[in-house]
Amino acid sequence: MDIIIRENYEQMSQYAAEIIAGYVKSKPDCVLGLATGATPIGTYKELIRMHREGLDFSQVRTFNLDEYLGVGIDLDKPYNMDQSYARFMHEELFKHINIKKENIHIPDGQTKDPKKFCMWYEEEIKKAGGIDLQLLGLGGDGHWGFNEPGSSLGSRTRVQALTEQTLDDNYVAFYKKANVDRSQMPHFAITMGIGTILDAKNILMIVNGSKKADTVSKCLEGPITSQITASAIQLHSGDISVVLDEAAASKLIRYDHYRHVEKMKSQYGL
Repeated sequence: MDIIIRENYEQMSQYAAEIIAGYVKSKPDCVLGLATGATPIGTYKELIRMHREGLDFSQVRTFNLDEYLGVGIDLDKPYNMDQSYARFMHEELFKHINIKKENIHIPDGQTKDPKKFCMWYEEEIKKAGGIDLQLLGLGGDGHWGFNEPGSSLGSRTRVQALTEQTLDDNYVAFYKKANVDRSQMPHFAITMGIGTILDAKNILMIVNGSKKADTVSKCLEGPITSQITASAIQLHSGDISVVLDEAAASKLIRYDHYRHVEKMKSQYGL
């Protein structure tokens, strides 16, 4: 596991985008797992800039982590009134790059048969050859996607009930801005499971801000537990890059060691 610490959010986002761009350049038809939320916005902006400078997404295939149940994209609504993750991805990334519509996969929040859809989503990932690089953020309580505390570390794509903390966090981040009453928020979501995420060949996790510093430390240096589902990162056998800003890294017990390792790898070209 490579733990990379950068001074601020902008540097963290740039470094993460360079990792993703490296996969796209080396394998033009790579399969990317993508995430929503505030954290990856800077990374997506960097990828958009790289696309304008020649980075080609025409063969790239993507699978998103999650979507609210009962919500679907509505491009006729103003951005701040359409709170679907599909809309988020369209506005923050997809409409700015040359990715093909048929290569984009996002859980269908309006499906009439969620269980059947979740099984189909798993099969589509397999048909694509699996995810080459999975981009992840980190929830305030240590979750990935909508895999709330207590989720099985072997879980697959499924419907998940949302915790009060997730509802609070997402209300502030998305719904409050649209003047939507908190009681009207979706209380369920479709999410890739932890087992699904761990099937990805490689993982890139990005985290910023002092509010998540304790959770970062527990995730990377604490015990593996279903109460902090992202601690399952310690089980992954592929290439793992965790990119943090200084604030998010501030509670890491082995902070100095991670800095030293990064310096030595740079020195020896590793």
